[in-house]
Parts: sequence; C-alpha cells; structure tokens
Amino acid sequence: MNSNELILAIETSCDETSAAIIKNGREILSNVVSSQIESHKRFGGVVPEIASRHHVEQMTIIIEQAMKEADVTFENLSAVAVTEGPGLVGALLIGVSAAKAIAFAHDLPLIGVHHIAGHIYANQLVQPLSFPLLALVVSGGHTELVYMKEDGSFSIIGETRDDAVGEAYDKVARTLGLPYPGGPHIDRLAAEGSETIDFPRSWLEADSYDFSFSGLKSSVINTLHNYKQRGEEVKIEDVAASFQASVIDVLVGKTKKAVREFEVKQLLLAGGVAANKGLRAALEKEFATADVDLLIPPLSLCTDNAAMIGAAASVKWKKSEFASYDLNGNPGLDLEKA
Repeated sequence: MNSNELILAIETSCDETSAAIIKNGREILSNVVSSQIESHKRFGGVVPEIASRHHVEQMTIIIEQAMKEADVTFENLSAVAVTEGPGLVGALLIGVSAAKAIAFAHDLPLIGVHHIAGHIYANQLVQPLSFPLLALVVSGGHTELVYMKEDGSFSIIGETRDDAVGEAYDKVARTLGLPYPGGPHIDRLAAEGSETIDFPRSWLEADSYDFSFSGLKSSVINTLHNYKQRGEEVKIEDVAASFQASVIDVLVGKTKKAVREFEVKQLLLAGGVAANKGLRAALEKEFATADVDLLIPPLSLCTDNAAMIGAAASVKWKKSEFASYDLNGNPGLDLEKA
C-alpha cells in the first residue's frame, strides 16, 4: 500500500450501521451498510433503544467486512472518522466508542464528522466540488440551504422552522395508511396520481430562505378527514401527487432564488430525501439551462452511509483537525461550528 490517504469511516447516527474505506476523499474502496428498516417497520418509526442494540450487534461485523472488501489492514489506515452528531445519542455513542477504540489501539488520528457535512460531501464522491456552492439538504430530520464559500466552511442561510421535509412525508404517509418509511411510497404514488388538490405553499416572508411544512401536513390530514366525513372516496395517488407538488414547488423555488442571490458555481442535493425521484426530476428540469453545475448523488449515497462521512473527514484530515479521546456523541452538534 502506498502513501495514499485511507480513512476508515463509521456511521451510526440513526438506524443504519455503516463502515467504509475512502481513498483520498474521493474514491470508495468499500461502503458496507446494514439497514434496520425491517426491525423498525412494525413500530411505524425508529425506536432509539432498538437502533442502539442493532448497532452493538453489527458494528464489529460491518467494520471487518469493509476492511476485507477494501483489502486493507489497520496498518494501512491514515485515520478513523466517525459521525459525531447530530442523531440519536445512544446510536451515536456506539459508533464513537468503536472509532475511539480503533484509533487508540492502532495509534491513528481520530476525526469527528457532522452528519450533514457528510451528506453534502457525498457529492464529492461523484465529482470534485467547486466553490462557492449551495447545498439543498433534505432528510428526515433536516431541511436546510447551506452556503459554502470554501472547503469545510458551512453557513446555513435557510432551515426548517418546524417539520423537516422527510418528517412531513412520513406523517402524511402514516395518515394515508402507508408503511414506514413513507417517503418512497408517496414518491411512487405521486408519479401515478394527478395534482387535483390545491394544498398550500408556505413561502414565509419575502426575503426568507426558511421552510415550514407543518401547515401543509395539517392541510393534508384535514382534507382526508373532510372527505371521510362526507363519505367520499379520495384517490391516495392524487393526494400524494398534490402533497409532493407543494413540497417540491417550495424547495425548488427557494433554492432557485438562493442560487441567483449567492452566485454559486455548484448546486448540490443532499440527504435521504435526495432519493425522491420527483424532486430530482424537478431540479434537473429547473437548472438544465442555468449557469450552475447541479450535482445529485446516486441513490446509494443519498441515504445514511459511511462513505459520505469518509469524504467529509478528508477535509479535516488535510487540515490536521483531529479529535481527542473525549470525543462524545453530540445530538445537537452545530454544522456551522463543526
């Protein structure tokens, strides 16, 4: 093995146990993900205690598999990186404890990574980033517009004031009787339906890049109740299509405005909801002729995975921004200070 930068990355912020080996911040040598969806499906959402238990059971196995697939040993590694936060505190602690143990045992630098920085840097595994850039972060816990003037610099220009977009998808899906996780089901049904219901678009103040989806969620629930009280049938495909159209209009509209104002070179899509086909298609259509480079990661890099953590850690490795052994899981970690 030559002197290339090789980072072992670990991700356990929610309900995926993942380990990856990333070379020079760009190349995936392995990216092993163990999902817990089947375990949490019967509860209609993630149960933190169960998630933590699964991480404990899977951690060693997943790390060994990632090392084997990449054909590396601990002696080959440059550093160990791990998601520090945000996330479920119990789940985070499993990954952090494993990373600290490996770093200590093999005398390797330890790097703490912000989960959302990871989602943004997943795009670096597709092509090099050009600054300044704007990232639209859409996930179960986050909806943010993040401006990056340079590598490793994050400025949140807009964020959700209530429900994150993924959270709204899951709540609407539950109301429609769809299984967890609800986002992919609504996305699929939306493609089969028509936009026949005029759900509200929450634009907030004229100069605001913030988001709000609780009103939309309530409007969907009230509409369904009204149909039921009148004894009328409603096509869930049309509800899904109308709901998704409202979400996408606001996400794309605010993103388009921010791209113009901040004069960025690239626009990145990031987070679990980046897998939404309707959103991907709308962004591609909107920015097809725009003077900005649109990056959308493959589906495998949208949901939680360790490869994205390794990509983000590479920036810190180059700057020698290492963590000490008192690194802890931090569910409220601030992206702008990470």
